[in-house]
Amino acid sequence: MPLTFTLDPAVTPALRDGILDLWTDVSNAGGAVGFVPPVTREEIRPELVRQFASMAEGRSRLLVGRDDEGRVAATAFLTLNTHHLMTHWIWLYTVMVHPRHQGEGHGRDLMAAAERAARTLDGVEAIRLACRGGLGLERFYASCGYKEVGRVPDAIRVAPGDDRDDVIMLLPLT
Repeated sequence: MPLTFTLDPAVTPALRDGILDLWTDVSNAGGAVGFVPPVTREEIRPELVRQFASMAEGRSRLLVGRDDEGRVAATAFLTLNTHHLMTHWIWLYTVMVHPRHQGEGHGRDLMAAAERAARTLDGVEAIRLACRGGLGLERFYASCGYKEVGRVPDAIRVAPGDDRDDVIMLLPLT
């Protein structure tokens, strides 16, 4: 069943809880979304509050994918650049698909929905994202049209003795 995507949904307690559940489940399944397992909703909550504050300030946009039962199944944050020399591209952060939906093509659907959303933003010519090396994420994003444009070796410390590359990917929209 395809996901239904919404850009800038109303932030309700149900949406907040759905994103917290998604973020927790993705993190605990080993997803590279800013945390390492085990992690709780309460550990993730402050980061989600920061994202909501960014949205309220007009610096970020939320893209949500819901499954056929209306549950939050995927998200991504499109974050505008505030530096006046970089307003022609945006960041894509916290790209997540719930583990129960992985392998169904929803990751590609999410990336396509994010691209469509970015194309509606005035003056945006590219999407940039960063991903954790060592998980094959670069191959997935490349299959969605992104190109690796930079790599910082050992920039992400997952655990003592477990450092990963920070891989920078870019999707031109023009």
